[in-house]
Amino acid sequence: MTVVAAYEYRDGKRTAEVALSPAEPRTSHRGDFTWVGLLEPNEEEMRVCAKRFGLHPLAVEDALHAHQLPKIEVYGDQLFVVARTATARDGRIVFGETAFFLSADHIVTVRHGSDQGHASLRSRLEERPELLAHGVDYVLHALLDLIVDQYFPLIDGVSAEVEHLEGLALNSGLSLEETRRLFSLRRDLLHLQRILIPMEDVCARLVNLELPAIDPEVRPYFRDVLDHVRRVETMTGLMREVLSSVMETSALIEQQQQNQITRKLAAWAAVLAVPTAIAGIYGMNFEHMPELRWEYGYFAVLGLIALICLTLWLRFRKSGWL
Repeated sequence: MTVVAAYEYRDGKRTAEVALSPAEPRTSHRGDFTWVGLLEPNEEEMRVCAKRFGLHPLAVEDALHAHQLPKIEVYGDQLFVVARTATARDGRIVFGETAFFLSADHIVTVRHGSDQGHASLRSRLEERPELLAHGVDYVLHALLDLIVDQYFPLIDGVSAEVEHLEGLALNSGLSLEETRRLFSLRRDLLHLQRILIPMEDVCARLVNLELPAIDPEVRPYFRDVLDHVRRVETMTGLMREVLSSVMETSALIEQQQQNQITRKLAAWAAVLAVPTAIAGIYGMNFEHMPELRWEYGYFAVLGLIALICLTLWLRFRKSGWL
């Protein structure tokens, strides 16, 4: 079985390792609880765990297939919570899912698509048994807080990259590859924002509602997680606005550059049109034309062409077209 860790706790202290067998007796002492961590289990493994802890079939199905947005559901005396994880990988935001099964005497976590383990958090909590003694609700708070805190480095990384792209856009516009990167970041932030909205609702319900396995004295801890979610949501919205601004700025600068090139081409076309028109007139094969046999006609026409072209060039230069 893909069991990362399975231990029993009493008064905030680890007492024994738990074997996930249906025949294994469940915790019976008041204040005792079992903390089990599973990583991408298959159907058989989830079936054994569900029988061991009496998990609801609908919640087991959701945790097994891992296709949920953050949510919280109540099944009798059990609580089922889904949260979404997010990590940076190869320049993209990769999303995973963690499901939590809570009852008074157990908490089971099921991770999918996330390499962020809970071992370090478990060690920190075990060093402070007075906090771990609160029970499964405090463990849930610590796990949600760990997931939400991982959102902040993502936003900081996106912010730094957006500032870099913003500088490029203001200086010389963005290349095709940089524009694609902007759209990629915007898509990732949109996905993150879609996760944060229901995540805020989950935390708000943990703060305000009476739920199984959640003691009133632990609710202020969930309020802290709720504040973090709202901060991340605000920062994500601001980053999306900045990305849109950078896109608009890049498009505006590119349009200005195209207009400048168009003006230059139009100015040079006007300058070149003068000798073309005059040469075209005198290139016609008519026998009787003015000054056709004038001795200085060739030089006079060249001088006239040069004078007109120079006048046009100076005017266009003064107006900023050249």
